[in-house]
Amino acid sequence: MFVTERHSVSRAWPGIAACILAGAIWGLVFLAPRLAADFSPLQLSAGRYVAYGLVAAALLARGGRRVVRSLRWRDWRTLAWLGLTGNIVYYVLLAWAIQHGGVAMPSFVIGLLPIAITLVGSREHGAVPLRRLAPSLLLSAAGLACTGWQSLNTQGLASLPALLCACGALACWTVYVVINSRALGRLPHVSSHDWSLLIGIVTGGEALLLLAPAVGIDGGLGVHDGAAWLRFAGLSGAVAVLASVVGNALWNRASRVLPLTMMGQMIVFESLFASLYGFLWERRWPAPLEVLALVLLVAGVAACAAAHGPGRAGRR
Repeated sequence: MFVTERHSVSRAWPGIAACILAGAIWGLVFLAPRLAADFSPLQLSAGRYVAYGLVAAALLARGGRRVVRSLRWRDWRTLAWLGLTGNIVYYVLLAWAIQHGGVAMPSFVIGLLPIAITLVGSREHGAVPLRRLAPSLLLSAAGLACTGWQSLNTQGLASLPALLCACGALACWTVYVVINSRALGRLPHVSSHDWSLLIGIVTGGEALLLLAPAVGIDGGLGVHDGAAWLRFAGLSGAVAVLASVVGNALWNRASRVLPLTMMGQMIVFESLFASLYGFLWERRWPAPLEVLALVLLVAGVAACAAAHGPGRAGRR
């Protein structure tokens, strides 16, 4: 892998900080389907990523030709795959799960990402051995178990379709993180910011293909009045700029300096912030079991960082 686990924790702190900020921004995405509950998941995804593509194209217009000319056909295929799986399909599934299963259940399922990514990353050459990652994985699993138990006690079993959509979103994000990290590793001449903008442009093109069927859902434009569409456009633009441009840029920057096993743990901050925003949206304090879950999840990230410390990497 392009970054070995010989990096010290002190050198990794800028990447960790970027992951925390990205998680804080991405957590807001979980509220968007609630703020626009009268729009379908396909409409939310198409609107967000068309806006993302327009913003990315504008930002890359100046000085972007050199980067575009440097890409090979393989790189464009990677961009198309990342845009489809990690953006469009992921957000359609996540929005559907949130609208039909509430915020808690999808947050719990997406919170499994640290375990999924860390397990995949542990197979990389030179990665920290899995036994050294066991404490962080166990802490994360315990925290997620607390979250799931609390959700079941307060909301009951989620509907099967919503649960399947959340699991599908989890699979999409797992694929995205792994492929994106490896792509950045083989393209050192492309900055993480430019790579994020390229993903946005390609995703915007893919979203344009969805725009017509998305707008035509449930009878077309006449279903919503002008004020509703204006609110939808504003929300799509805000999510595009904050989550897709700023959040992705932060994440790609972190991918330059952190190993994949550690990146997997950092994704936990998305679920942490999504939960906090959910508490604010519901105007309530977290239950004791939810507080314990947050503590365990943060402890899992700290244990993962310690496992990547000096003298530990590569020791079997």
